[in-house]
Amino acid sequence: MIRTDLAIEAAKNLSDALPQGAKVEERTVENAVITTVTIDSPEASRQMGKPVGRYITVEVPPFSATTLNTDGEMEAMARELAGLLPAEGLVLVVGLGNEHITPDALGPRAIDQVLATRHMSGPAAQGGFEGFRPVAAVAPGVLGQTGIETGELIASLVRDIRPAAVIVVDALASRSLERLGSTLQMADCGIAPGSGVQNRRKELSRTTLGVPVVSLGIPTVVDGTTLAHDLLRPTGQEAEGDLRQLFEPRGEGLMVTPRDIDLLIERAAKVISMTINRALQPNLTLEDISYLVS
Repeated sequence: MIRTDLAIEAAKNLSDALPQGAKVEERTVENAVITTVTIDSPEASRQMGKPVGRYITVEVPPFSATTLNTDGEMEAMARELAGLLPAEGLVLVVGLGNEHITPDALGPRAIDQVLATRHMSGPAAQGGFEGFRPVAAVAPGVLGQTGIETGELIASLVRDIRPAAVIVVDALASRSLERLGSTLQMADCGIAPGSGVQNRRKELSRTTLGVPVVSLGIPTVVDGTTLAHDLLRPTGQEAEGDLRQLFEPRGEGLMVTPRDIDLLIERAAKVISMTINRALQPNLTLEDISYLVS
């Protein structure tokens, strides 16, 4: 099985014969290539291995190779995200992952820079914060740290604060090295935490939480066997089954990540948080947001 969290990769696997109910559209905005994969039938969902929904992939220069993504790129990403969210109401932003494991720290690092405004919006707002959309932000940790399933924690928060929508940020797994740290995927069908590293937990979706759930993620790891399959496939040296016999059991679950993962996570978290802030606070400029979260 070729493992990937990216719908664009699942679609390319079936590029010669996309199932009925699946559609792929591509366009370029600023320096970003934006691909929308729409899955709207159960059969297409089964064949592609992805839930029914809309997946928007933004391809940009590698985060670890650029000092700052352009304002145009972030504005384009913010517009795409805003289009997946209700226009009004409180938004809960959740950063999934373990901040002590660098490839898994994207969610918590992004949450550190999300502008939380729930406590300073509404009728009691003053001092220039009157026009802010209410936002709450939390990094709940992982089961091994808290002993509590992430889905249970988020469901409790949703019941108490009643957001109009939930945004979930998490690190993803890709099938190719080229997409590590250079692809952002957002989707309107939620997410299953840990699925990219074979540790699937209870999904966070409209079905489980009762409100729209939008996921944002950047691939930070590649499954070892999947990577070997892609590297050897052009030479025809090994079939997938043969590779699994070579890798397993010792290589089972082996995940590969770039050596500059620290820099990648730092910059990717900044871009994701700025994208979220700009989408939720359209009256603020990127410069305003940078000042407020610094």
